[in-house]
Amino acid sequence: MAATIKYEITETIGVISEGAKGWRKELNLISWNEREPKYDIRDWDSTHDKMGKGITLSREEVKELKQLLERLDL
Repeated sequence: MAATIKYEITETIGVISEGAKGWRKELNLISWNEREPKYDIRDWDSTHDKMGKGITLSREEVKELKQLLERLDL
């Protein structure tokens, strides 16, 4: 029996991209299993009922990622 994962999107920060089938890669603040919300990047269907694999980051990790991204020459 698979464990049920509870989640609540506490803040929608933005859409990074959208695929041809309507799934969107989003940056959100999500509370997983009623824990403190964390920053989360993953693909979602249009109703936020289905999700793809993603990455969850703490506030400190997002700060470090921001510094790394600012160094990129894009």
